[in-house]
Amino acid sequence: MKRTVCLLSALLALTPVLRAAEPTIKVGEYASLTGKEAGFGQTSHHGVILAIEEINAAGGVLGRKLELAYEDNQTKPGESATVVKKLISRDKVVALIGEVSSGRSLEAAPIAQAAKIPMIAPAATNPEVTKKGDYIFRVCFIDPFQGTVMAKFALEDLKARKVAIISSVSNAYSVGLAKFFRETFVKGGGAIALEQKYSEGDKDFRAQLTAVKAAGVEAVFVPGYYTESALIVRQARDLGINVPFFGGDGWEDEQLLKIAGDALNGCYYSTHFSPENTDPAVARFVGKYKTRWNGEVPGAFSALGYDAIYVLANAIKRAGTTDGPKLRDALATTKNFAGASGVTTIDKDRNATKGATIIAIKGGKLSFAKTVAP
Repeated sequence: MKRTVCLLSALLALTPVLRAAEPTIKVGEYASLTGKEAGFGQTSHHGVILAIEEINAAGGVLGRKLELAYEDNQTKPGESATVVKKLISRDKVVALIGEVSSGRSLEAAPIAQAAKIPMIAPAATNPEVTKKGDYIFRVCFIDPFQGTVMAKFALEDLKARKVAIISSVSNAYSVGLAKFFRETFVKGGGAIALEQKYSEGDKDFRAQLTAVKAAGVEAVFVPGYYTESALIVRQARDLGINVPFFGGDGWEDEQLLKIAGDALNGCYYSTHFSPENTDPAVARFVGKYKTRWNGEVPGAFSALGYDAIYVLANAIKRAGTTDGPKLRDALATTKNFAGASGVTTIDKDRNATKGATIIAIKGGKLSFAKTVAP
């Protein structure tokens, strides 16, 4: 009897240890942490980390801490598919966060879909991303909306009726955004004087810009990523082209100003978030982010990475499980979730209904111009 009591006492003494060993909930993230578009992945990654730290400090989800397993796709084509396979098979993640880029999201989405692992893209705006399957979600607006916003901005705010488009032939985001802008701009009475193309990684755009200058346009739409877009604007000014250039959320990175500087004055782009927004939720997020990341000011992808984790945590809580199909169903019913980038409601196509922010560049600085409702 004494031995039984001693054994029972020993088991009871071990109980807190056993509880402390409760398995974590593994979340996977793939991002461009190095390479040509590292600015996208690093800022989104910082938002993801901040959200996980906050959730864990508050007790986690379902009594368990979140654990982040992340991989760098190095901004290389094909690498996202490789690292996502690793996250699913090796790390056994219950969900995936990624990517900012539409092209890299399109690489990974079929793999997540086949494995029945929900994937939440923070900022992949190409409509085709969520069409890859019912396990694929996003917390950002999509390019048909963004293209419409920028076409109306060109017509109504810039008063432009004759524009040029300079887009990438090898970037799904750029191709799609150019298409949606073109359709709305022409329908609204504008004319596309000419379209010029480039490939990702190009550094010399003088041939395209010489044609633009000869066309005598009133503005130029550049639906590309910040690396090429900044060089295009800088070289345009060198050639004496002084009309406004404008783009989409692919311009969103601090490197934009570092590359082009004052050449960007009088330019604009659409994005998902502005740290200048006076909404209390935005102000709280900005304060926490700057404290965590040594004064770094959050950008749109910081806010979207942050919100992607909170939307996922909310869905796990509502599902009461990390089981793939049940978690998928909970994500699909996300409604009016208030976050740093605004209120997220997931529609029937697993896209987020969100507004857009227009940023103006003046005096070498980014300035909040206006918000456009969905």
